[in-house]
Amino acid sequence: MSQPPFPIRTECPPGTCVCDRDALLQAPGGDVRILMLTRAEEKKMLERLENLGSLTDLRRMQERMEQQLGIHLSITQSPHEVRSLRGIAILVHEQPGLCRKTRQAIPAAIKKSMDAHPQITFDLLDESGLFGGS
Repeated sequence: MSQPPFPIRTECPPGTCVCDRDALLQAPGGDVRILMLTRAEEKKMLERLENLGSLTDLRRMQERMEQQLGIHLSITQSPHEVRSLRGIAILVHEQPGLCRKTRQAIPAAIKKSMDAHPQITFDLLDESGLFGGS
C-alpha cells in the first residue's frame, strides 16, 4: 500500500463505512486527493458550508471542493414546484475514498446555509430564469 506525500484521513471503523479507502490507496493512478480531507479539514469545510452568505460563495466552494478534493456536487431544483428547501436536491456523487457520513453532511451543511440565508435559494432558482432574471 503506497502512502501519498501528505497526511491522509484515518480509516473509519470496520463495517461502518463503504468508502473503499484501502482499494483507492492500492489502485495505481487512483485520485487520492479526497484522502486529504482529514476529520479536522472536514470540520472546517462543513463550517464554511454552513456559513455561506451568497450563491457566489456556494459556487466558489463547490468549485474548490472539485479542484482540491475531486468532490463532485450537483445542486438542482425539482422539476415540479419548489415550495421549500426540500425541492432543492443536493447530491454529492459517490467516489472511492469519500466517507458515507461526509456525503450526508455536505448537503445538510449547505441546506443550513440556505435556511439561514434564503437569498441563496432565490438566486439558485433564478439561475434557470424562474424569476425572470438573465
